[in-house]
Amino acid sequence: MIIESAKVMSKGQITLPKEIREALGVSTGDRVTIICDGSQAHMMNSSVYALKFLQDELKGLADEKGLTEDDIMDLVAEIRNKR
Repeated sequence: MIIESAKVMSKGQITLPKEIREALGVSTGDRVTIICDGSQAHMMNSSVYALKFLQDELKGLADEKGLTEDDIMDLVAEIRNKR
């Protein structure tokens, strides 16, 4: 766990400490997602958050459609070969 503090500037901006940027895997121009839950805020790399959200939304869909892990791997290989 990393605990850092950042000062809120007049326009509501903060500078993320280097250790936090490294832990989140973000650099100049990258986006972060901030999730506010009551009085707590959680920050994530936006790309990681989008992938996690997609995984949660698709969870169980393969079983529902009767797809096996081999079916999924074959589909991934097919898509990669088309690129």
